[in-house]
Amino acid sequence: MATLIWGMVFGSIGLGYFVYGKRQASPMPLACGIALMVFPYFVSSAWATALIGVVLMAIPYFVRF
Repeated sequence: MATLIWGMVFGSIGLGYFVYGKRQASPMPLACGIALMVFPYFVSSAWATALIGVVLMAIPYFVRF
């Protein structure tokens, strides 16, 4: 159940990153948004889902083009 909730949370945040990246024509938030929406389908552990999601959310902040 926790994995499903984490997947929904990170998918929603990923949609926000995707829309922001598309409107600003910025490839980093766009790619991270797609990754945030897709990765919960491939990860089965709640802890791994949370960890990967937090890392993907932090990437656009630290890596800027």
